[in-house]
Amino acid sequence: MNITAQMVKELRDKTGAGMMDAKKALVEADGNMEKASEILRQKGMASADKKMGRIAAEGLVAASVKADCGAMVEVNCETDFVAKNEEFKELTQNLAEFVAESNPADVDALLSSTCPKCGKVISELIKEKIASIGEKITFRRFVRYEGATASYIHNGKIGVLLNADKKDDELMNDICLHIASCAPEFISRNEIPQSVIDHETEIEMGKEDLQKKPEAIRAKIVEGRINKLMAGRCLLEQPFVKNPDVTISQLIEGKLTVKSFTRYQLGEGLEKRNENFADEVMNQVKG
Repeated sequence: MNITAQMVKELRDKTGAGMMDAKKALVEADGNMEKASEILRQKGMASADKKMGRIAAEGLVAASVKADCGAMVEVNCETDFVAKNEEFKELTQNLAEFVAESNPADVDALLSSTCPKCGKVISELIKEKIASIGEKITFRRFVRYEGATASYIHNGKIGVLLNADKKDDELMNDICLHIASCAPEFISRNEIPQSVIDHETEIEMGKEDLQKKPEAIRAKIVEGRINKLMAGRCLLEQPFVKNPDVTISQLIEGKLTVKSFTRYQLGEGLEKRNENFADEVMNQVKG
């Protein structure tokens, strides 16, 4: 029987399975929609879309650094149990490598791209993994830099991607480690928006311990506090985590210039599930 695109679409809409899986099931079922649905259910491929309504704030951060570029990704799943699964780890690392090699414009462009390793559209590949692993999986975000790049991943939970004007592996790795540990927001004060400084100044000026001091003295104290606060948020002014007697600016002077950096913390800003480990294991057992 001739399997039409409309038939494939109908089965996909009905089951949530991937396009190629839907087509194969229809071929196997000789075009019978109900039988094809049963085939997909038996193979565990008919539930991907149903899983997409769940909360996915666990997962992994991974990076891939090439000779002339580097990329970092965050891929989310529902439980830390699955994040430790080798199949999920492989998927995340492959996606990091794909971003580094293909330079997609954004997440949507990536999801609609074809993976050269398996020849499948990445959104369909992720759906297959949802079916086989049994949890919601989402590709959340990525960053990519051209040129001299280094990365540091801490237990898959915190990731740093660093871009510099020249390659120095040991020094760049130390800076990545520092960023992971100290979480600077900016490279230097030149990057801090005036609105941020104004907001922090307003907060400091309103603190109770300063209210009884004369205006001029209060302004001077606040200026000092803001300088200290902003220094703590700038990479170049932070004391180096391995040697607090030296700032990052002093550490890299005459060696390289930091052009950009990105720090990912797994699940930051995402809603978290409130579930204990026993419940998690039972849910895994029950499927």
